[in-house]
Amino acid sequence: MAFDFSTLNKQYIDGTWRDGRSGKVYVDQNPYDETTVAEFQMASIEDVDLACQAAQRAQKEWAKVNPFEKRELFERAVQIIDDNTESIARVIADEIGGTFVKAMIEIMLVKNTLKEAATYPMRMDGRIIPASIPGKENRLYRLPVGVVAVLSPFNFPFCLSMRAVAPALACGNGVVLKPNEASAITGGTMIAKIFEEAGLPKGLLNVIVTEIGQIGDSFIEHPIPKVISFTGSTPVGRHIGEVASRNLKRVGLELGGNSALVVLEDADIDQAVNASVFSRFAHQGQICMCTNRVIVHREVYDIFVEKLVDKVASLKCGDPREQDTVIGPLINHRQVELLQKVVDESIAQGAKLAYRGPVEGNVVGPIVLTDVSEEMTCARQEMFGPAIAIIPVDSEDEAIRVANNSDFGLSGAVHTSNLERGVEIAKRIESGMVHVNDGTVNDEPLVAFGGEKASGVGRYNGEWALEEFTTVKWISVQHEKREYPF
Repeated sequence: MAFDFSTLNKQYIDGTWRDGRSGKVYVDQNPYDETTVAEFQMASIEDVDLACQAAQRAQKEWAKVNPFEKRELFERAVQIIDDNTESIARVIADEIGGTFVKAMIEIMLVKNTLKEAATYPMRMDGRIIPASIPGKENRLYRLPVGVVAVLSPFNFPFCLSMRAVAPALACGNGVVLKPNEASAITGGTMIAKIFEEAGLPKGLLNVIVTEIGQIGDSFIEHPIPKVISFTGSTPVGRHIGEVASRNLKRVGLELGGNSALVVLEDADIDQAVNASVFSRFAHQGQICMCTNRVIVHREVYDIFVEKLVDKVASLKCGDPREQDTVIGPLINHRQVELLQKVVDESIAQGAKLAYRGPVEGNVVGPIVLTDVSEEMTCARQEMFGPAIAIIPVDSEDEAIRVANNSDFGLSGAVHTSNLERGVEIAKRIESGMVHVNDGTVNDEPLVAFGGEKASGVGRYNGEWALEEFTTVKWISVQHEKREYPF
């Protein structure tokens, strides 16, 4: 199977490729050269309903499929990705401006997700629990929830769509996926094609491509999906959570971040610099876990800044299709403008500009802001782009306080030569994930992934994804006649 843009610009509903019914066209553009990648006839509210109904019908049969057969399907999906790595990397570059390194990381993460999901059909086990009533047997069964609705973002769409889609399917559910329209192929129709080629039953996975203006809240209000999985901004996540709660739906929300990387006075400075640069400038800083703030002990502040600026200045910017490019384009002009606004505001507030690369189209050269205080805009807001804020502190306690002075709590990191000191500091940082002597950008298929505070609720990966996409049902069996009080 070879991926061809011309075959992936349709809705995928009930196992068929078709145009949407909204009457509106979405033009999917390459963010680097602004050429047209594909055009989609966008989906309507009617398409949403058809997709949900198809998933519900197909799920009833899918739940009966032998778990060994389900496992083999996910193994075939991994092989399809292996056979098409080059084509997938090209799609990631052309549609969302992902560099070669970014594409390889994303493809690796997707394969790991699928391999872990392949184990879930074998883990839909139950328990027998003692009963207080004579002659009773209490059984607990782990069952699919039915249909899962998935909304994914534009930044890591192949990975972040698959992170919910694969576990949900593997647990026996039907799925309706709405990717961000800017990543409709990478985060949506390409995934449908992979599963179609792998032999997934028709109707079980549906992909709708549209703008919220065409469907409103119909996707999250629809009565069929029982779980809503959303990855994206905190304001949108809050809205989805509110609407879902009114409709008594479960939600998994992986939202924004403002990750802090702490560099203590005894840190390996070169290692801390490398971790900071990778964790900030991977995929142009368009990753929710990206290091937004580097909090550096004043004893090593100057040398850290000097080494970081030297490394940042060496990063190649430009065409993501060239394999040595590190910083490609932001997704659109709006994101470029938003980033520059935050940077300019922070400079006006007293931040110093240690380095600023040129801006060419949607490609923004790296930006390093120093002498940042915790109340500046760049320290308060998530900068979804290649800009980093460096904050000096005088002590370990101050570093922890500054790290926690944020509404967000997704990821974090601590650099120190004393590993147990690092662990104790990590425990005090209010974040769902903290890494000692590493960067803030990490994802493992077996480890709980998720944030605290405004960074979301719920956890993905491993046994935690199994919990998110299943329900537990109590069935009791009364083996002996029971005596009732009346």
